[in-house]
Amino acid sequence: MKVLAIDTATSWQSVALLKDTMVLARQEQEAAGSHGALLLPAIERVLAEGGMTLGQLDGLVGSIGPGSFTGLRVGAATLLGLRAATDLPLALVPTLEAMAWNLKDNESSLCPVLTSRKGELYWALFRWRNGTTLDRILPEQVGPPEACARSLTGVTVMFGEGWTSMEAEIRAALPPSVSVITVSPELSKPSAISVGLAGIERLRRGEVAGEDVAPCYVQRAEAEVRFEQSGGLSPVARREARVALKATTRAARQRPSARKSNG
Repeated sequence: MKVLAIDTATSWQSVALLKDTMVLARQEQEAAGSHGALLLPAIERVLAEGGMTLGQLDGLVGSIGPGSFTGLRVGAATLLGLRAATDLPLALVPTLEAMAWNLKDNESSLCPVLTSRKGELYWALFRWRNGTTLDRILPEQVGPPEACARSLTGVTVMFGEGWTSMEAEIRAALPPSVSVITVSPELSKPSAISVGLAGIERLRRGEVAGEDVAPCYVQRAEAEVRFEQSGGLSPVARREARVALKATTRAARQRPSARKSNG
């Protein structure tokens, strides 16, 4: 199964093209506040590097949060626009769950942690069984580092930007019975490869996104509440329409050359 996968939940933007478990192309970059300008060009580079067009894919996959409000809106709208232009099935993967796929061979409790706002964190707890089945021990949470520490038990692998930025606060509040293991920085970042692997499993099970898609914020953005009160077209809907138009136009330009080559 060939899929395009993206992760825009944090400032670290990741885009990958996968064929089953094989990574055909990958583009990653720091994109703090610039996902809207950087995501589509990154997608185009990945498709070009992998030698594929959108029409040759079997599906689209993206992380759905929690994470950056702006990054998640851009990612969701872009995927919706591509789906509208191609009619490809779309699978959405919770960001913290996708991060647990970074450590598929680890049998300890896994606690991916992302920064939220005002000194708070997002976290959840997972555990792999035999490297094949991912169990969710604790669903997505949001709160201060002390709350994160109190939710842990036994030996736990801590990773992610939230752990990096608030390690001291979390450690200070750890119960005596908890032992923390850390991992390399490369395994701590959200990855479109992990998103893609988790998404492929969803697509094979027929777990595709419906018409109503909204990022999983865990807590709502104040700006979003104000926007709903004011009424109007959401940023997600506006970007979805722009992406769909661009993708449709690009596909139309590619058709004549495809006919010539087939002839």
